[in-house]
Amino acid sequence: MIIVHHLNNSRSQRVLWLLEELGLPYEVQRYERDAQTMLAPPSLRKVHPLGKSPVIGDGDVVVAESGAIVEYLVETYGQGRLVPPPGTAEKRRYTYWLHFAEGSAMSPLLMSLVFSRVRSAPAPFFVRPVARAIADKVMTSFVTPQINAHLDFMESELKTRDWFAGDAFTAADIQMSFPLEAAASRGGLAADRPRLTDWLARIHARPAYQRALASGGPYELLR
Repeated sequence: MIIVHHLNNSRSQRVLWLLEELGLPYEVQRYERDAQTMLAPPSLRKVHPLGKSPVIGDGDVVVAESGAIVEYLVETYGQGRLVPPPGTAEKRRYTYWLHFAEGSAMSPLLMSLVFSRVRSAPAPFFVRPVARAIADKVMTSFVTPQINAHLDFMESELKTRDWFAGDAFTAADIQMSFPLEAAASRGGLAADRPRLTDWLARIHARPAYQRALASGGPYELLR
């Protein structure tokens, strides 16, 4: 039985979705973020030294990192599903987007979250204006332009195909869900990028996605 160490409002929601798409049995071990710090509980360090989610256990095998988990599950249990044939243009795009999701797309979104917290963090009155000014400068001069550039690029890539790797839905779309949901929640993704908003609507309508939500519990990135 595959065990998913699932942290609320985290990347592990993608793992539940992939398991539902593949029709694999699994068990959810739940962990809750600290309400103040939003960090994972120390108990996750018993599963993996970094104490982060997602992590899966499959017998004696423990796999961490979203992309590695996606590759492991598809290669071990997919039987050719959710991945394009080897040597095709679709397979090359699949590999690209599988890594782009965390390697490129999430970086400016994470910076946006960090600097928004810097701006609103408690501080002495004489420090507060300086912290806010620095955060605002970084956001306007670097972070927001980077987010917009990435969103424009992703929007353009869906001009000629329905899904990121090609005409068929793949595990790369599952991997891309978290950064695009984060962008829709707090990164500026809106109706002015219709292909991306349509893509989000289509993934949210998938029965396996809905089953994963029921399995994982409340998922605030959708707000």
